[in-house]
Amino acid sequence: MKFGVVIFPGSNCDKDLIHVLKNVLKKEVVEIWHKNEHLDNFTTQDCIFLPGGFSFGDYLRTGAIARFSPIMASIIQFAHDGGKVIGICNGFQILCESGLLPGVLLRNKNQKFVCENKFLKVENKNSIFTNSIAKDVVKVPVAHAEGRFYASEEVIQNLEKNNQILFRYAAEDGGVTDESNFNGSTHNIAGICNERGNVIGMMPHPERCTESSLGNEDGLAFFYSLIA
Repeated sequence: MKFGVVIFPGSNCDKDLIHVLKNVLKKEVVEIWHKNEHLDNFTTQDCIFLPGGFSFGDYLRTGAIARFSPIMASIIQFAHDGGKVIGICNGFQILCESGLLPGVLLRNKNQKFVCENKFLKVENKNSIFTNSIAKDVVKVPVAHAEGRFYASEEVIQNLEKNNQILFRYAAEDGGVTDESNFNGSTHNIAGICNERGNVIGMMPHPERCTESSLGNEDGLAFFYSLIA
């Protein structure tokens, strides 16, 4: 499996992802500039990451301008063909703006940027990004001001019915509570997938917790899941 990491103006987590994929997991990684128009060297056995950051300065609306970068047409087609696409933080926002995932990401309920470890309850362990996660609750850093997932009740019902909700913000014991829902996301949602299961978006940053030197290796299981 080969990994592509798309770089937009304002991306700032691309190097984190590249480091984990290339130096920690020893996998082939290709940096993809957002103005590229093709994914000629990728097959549907490969995986494309949209990293975190502030693409185009978050002007207009988070992810709204990046959605129109030349590479996105190829990524949308790649996803429709069955290729694996994963958006983290700003990448999640871009996937929603692109229509590859439902819902939107709004300002946090406290109107503040939050950068700290949070606990996630793993709701679905059968996805391409969760199948190797043994724990029911993982600790993963967040770093966002606009991470409040919102969707209509009809969309939420479909996500629930199709088992598309992968993670919820939770307490350390796994309790899905109002107190643990720090950004106000609908139903504590922190990550979802499309109905087919090949497109995933999440606000927390598993790439920031993959090495013992960081004091947290819970993120490794996400990447092991992809490789598995």
